[in-house]
Amino acid sequence: MHGPASPGWLLVALCAATGAYCLLRMRSSDETQRRAAGDEALMGFGMAVMAVPGSAFTPPAWVWPAYAVVFGGAALRALWVARSGTHHLHHLVGAAAMVYMAAVMTASPTAGHAHGESGVPLLTGGLLLYFAAYVLISGVRLLPVAGATGSTAAASAPAWGDRPELARACRLSMGIGMLAMLLTI
Repeated sequence: MHGPASPGWLLVALCAATGAYCLLRMRSSDETQRRAAGDEALMGFGMAVMAVPGSAFTPPAWVWPAYAVVFGGAALRALWVARSGTHHLHHLVGAAAMVYMAAVMTASPTAGHAHGESGVPLLTGGLLLYFAAYVLISGVRLLPVAGATGSTAAASAPAWGDRPELARACRLSMGIGMLAMLLTI
């Protein structure tokens, strides 16, 4: 991605940490939780690698088409699985955004926009709006609910890998990362 090195490395760290946590979530006893965590781990690590600043490493030309193939496959899988749950539609949009960013990088690995366009391309703008809304909604979902009691027994508390608020925070951080990456292309 294009942009200053320090924020780029922070984005790499955020996405890699999120991917690592999602790998740990794959140990959950809930099968749907494991599958979602696997999709999110792929996205987190893929975003981390894509966010490495260009000043630190210039990938070979074959990397971006390979990214498009990997995340194109992830998008097709998300489309197939979306038949059973709407959360997979978000995975579909995320994978499609990764394919789009890889295509932009393939077409123009050193410039910000493909084909020398001025302004923000329509697809980039649409993805920015989607992920901005996703981040805002995800952030609101993390706010504590008024009147909720925090006095649950330790025995009934879910394992740390199955905690829904941690999974939501993971998704929020990936949404923020996606926004940052889209702003740099």
